[in-house]
Amino acid sequence: MDTVLIVLGSLLAFIVLVSVLRSVRIVPGRTALVVERLGKYSKTLQAGFHLLVPFIDRVRYKHNLKEQAVDVPTQPCITEDNVKIDVDGVLYFKVVDPRLASYGIKHYENATIQLAQTTMRSVIGKLELDRTFEERQRINSQIVKVVDEASDPWGVKVTRYEVQNIKVPQSVLDSMEYQIRADRDRRAVVARSMGEMESRINRSVGQMEEAINKSEGEKQRQINEAEGEAEEIRALATATAVGLRQVAEAIQAAGGEDAVMLRIAEAYLQELRKLSQSETEIVLPMDLTDIGSIIKTLRSALQSAG
Repeated sequence: MDTVLIVLGSLLAFIVLVSVLRSVRIVPGRTALVVERLGKYSKTLQAGFHLLVPFIDRVRYKHNLKEQAVDVPTQPCITEDNVKIDVDGVLYFKVVDPRLASYGIKHYENATIQLAQTTMRSVIGKLELDRTFEERQRINSQIVKVVDEASDPWGVKVTRYEVQNIKVPQSVLDSMEYQIRADRDRRAVVARSMGEMESRINRSVGQMEEAINKSEGEKQRQINEAEGEAEEIRALATATAVGLRQVAEAIQAAGGEDAVMLRIAEAYLQELRKLSQSETEIVLPMDLTDIGSIIKTLRSALQSAG
């Protein structure tokens, strides 16, 4: 009997010791434990040392609070222009409320991935094929927005989504390559024509500027020549006026009139000598041999003019 009591006491002590040891919980960093008391949610244990009530408290769920990256499997999508493409991506999320992640939904990770797939199909269905390559950032943003709002009741925060691969059928790739080649050829033709047009414009501008320069030079030359001729005329007129003024003054001086008459007589004789050498017949209204009468006539004319 005593032996039985000893065995039962030892067994009971062992059970108590094990229960006490199991009630001790050391929670690592960035980890949360959800504790139930008699089958009902009791509390959430954060990082550190914790002691549970034996036989009453039980750790029901364990959550990793670090940001997690999960692959979103390839999903067939139909674009707005009815092209079937296969798209996959990477989803980043983390648990922010362990209680909701435990009781809000079952398998929150799988639910979040499924929601990302359906949202991706919806977003790509509103875009044409060409825009799916150009607007990856927009696709990522819309998926994050929708999935994050839907996962709030699950205690999950979606931080970002990245589209990895967009697989297009080979026939569509061939058409796109042909389109790209045609567009490249068109740009080359346009660039060549623009270059030729610029060349013609530059050439015509150069010719125009050359003609303007020539005309300006010709105009300046004519102006210079005209100014030179004007200066020459003014100088000749000035010299003539001075000469006439000096002649007039000389005539007014004593013996000036006789000197003028003598000069006129000399010029007259020179001209008669030229006439005598010509074969032309000239009739003069005076006696060429009467020099005295000619000088007298000239003196009378000068006195009348004075």
